[in-house]
Amino acid sequence: MSIWTRITDALSALTAGDSLSDVFANLRTPPERSVAFAIAVIALGAKMAKADGQVTRDEVAAFREVFTIPEGEEKNAGRLFNLARTDVAGFEDYAGKIKMMYGDDRTAPLCDLMEGLFHIALADGYYHPNEDAFLTRVAQIFGLQDAQFKRLRAQFVPDAQRDPFDVLGVSPDMTIMQIRKIWRQLVRDTHPDRMMARGVPQEAVKMAEKRMVAINRAWDEINERNIA
Repeated sequence: MSIWTRITDALSALTAGDSLSDVFANLRTPPERSVAFAIAVIALGAKMAKADGQVTRDEVAAFREVFTIPEGEEKNAGRLFNLARTDVAGFEDYAGKIKMMYGDDRTAPLCDLMEGLFHIALADGYYHPNEDAFLTRVAQIFGLQDAQFKRLRAQFVPDAQRDPFDVLGVSPDMTIMQIRKIWRQLVRDTHPDRMMARGVPQEAVKMAEKRMVAINRAWDEINERNIA
């Protein structure tokens, strides 16, 4: 059974009257957690795409970069996207249920999800203030710290302040060994096997490419400053 078929089953449960809480409650563990991840990225992404007043072809195409939609599943994907993008109302409820689904061990998977949303936001080449407000609010609901959100934004938004310490989520007063330890952990967390264990669909692991480039570049810059 493909991920899109399972997404359709979950969507059918919603349209049949099941609550959002019930649907996500059934998607807590692998492999079904990957279905919840896909629903979350698509539903929140569609609502965010509408937040700047229009849904562009580039933003729709961004979904195809994150998720490989096989032939014959386009209607299933389109149905969910069109349902979610009706307006921005209700995104806070989605975000809250997603946070509850992941329980206490939520930081890494929710950061993965935020990366997908940033990818969609930047698809049209412009980071709209309404998209920033939307993502800021979602991050708050997820319980992410300001530093974590700032790090994600620095990785994706071209004109965002790209302080290497922000990118790694460290402070300048830490020792180089402490920073190195955090950098190595970020690299390990970005490994495809670890991401899929967190419930990130295999198709969406490519989102981590920008993260890996950013964290390695930040480490190189900090390390060079230390050597100098």
